[in-house]
Amino acid sequence: MTSASGSSGSSDSTPASEPNPTPQPTLAAFSDELATAVERAGSAIVAVNASRRCAASGIHWQSGLIVTVDHAIRREESITVTLTAGRTVSASLVGRDGSTDLAVLKLPDTELSIAELSEEPLRVGQLVLGVGRSSEGELAASLGIISSLGGPWRSWHGGRIEQFIRLALTAYSGLTGGALVDTSGRILGMNTSGRRGLTLTIPTSTVRRVVNQLLQSGRVARGYLGVGMQSVQIPERLQQTLNLNQATGVIVVSVEPESPADRAGVLIGDVLVRLGDQAITDVSDVYLLLDPDRVGQPLTAQIVRGGALLDLAITVGERPWRQNEC
Repeated sequence: MTSASGSSGSSDSTPASEPNPTPQPTLAAFSDELATAVERAGSAIVAVNASRRCAASGIHWQSGLIVTVDHAIRREESITVTLTAGRTVSASLVGRDGSTDLAVLKLPDTELSIAELSEEPLRVGQLVLGVGRSSEGELAASLGIISSLGGPWRSWHGGRIEQFIRLALTAYSGLTGGALVDTSGRILGMNTSGRRGLTLTIPTSTVRRVVNQLLQSGRVARGYLGVGMQSVQIPERLQQTLNLNQATGVIVVSVEPESPADRAGVLIGDVLVRLGDQAITDVSDVYLLLDPDRVGQPLTAQIVRGGALLDLAITVGERPWRQNEC
């Protein structure tokens, strides 16, 4: 009689060996990658010395040209730049644009690396580094993420910025004017914290455009009407009487003598409701229409005066950004 234990051969219970899993990056390796990224970007970062109180960095954007933040340029002469080796050289101001918070400096011949720009689209949550340089020539960095992205927008002074980039990143002293950097060390834009305390990045597309304009003319033209304005509610009865499809407009509170608005006949107390083809419901709507290509061009302004609608032709002028009006 055959035992059950003698039936077909016994099975091997030892599991077959499996290939070793691909090793995962360690925290130390990741740390090394970040440090390498800072060093790579830092080879094109300098310190800008143009103010006693406002420390700032700058980016070697193209051969002999440094891009930095305009708000850190408190003097237009005796500007110096501290290079990667701690050596300080004189720099001259090529041009500045306060509306985008950008300034361009020119250096004598230097062996600085030129900024390596990233062309990859940005993503919310993307890990980024802020990289700058101290006035003593030492690198400084801060780690964070891109917290929000948006489309084109206007700065508080009316400058056009191609993309809204807000950071969750601590902008330590001296990092403003430095670079926003990806984890491979490529530059995504220039950081600024000089406008209303927000840590924002000026994208490379805006920097390119403004640098080209500053190299051509030393300034960025901005449209100018010569009026001070504030938003105002339009009474519902007046909306119905005038067949207006908006509840607000902007009221003129000041008119600069001999300005485009003054020459067109605009008066204090006029309520602007339309400019060209655009309804005007807030002061920001006016800024959106004052692009450089509008300078010298006529615009029809529709205003409410004495309970009636009136059209006035205004030829857009050009103004310095620091004037506190549109």
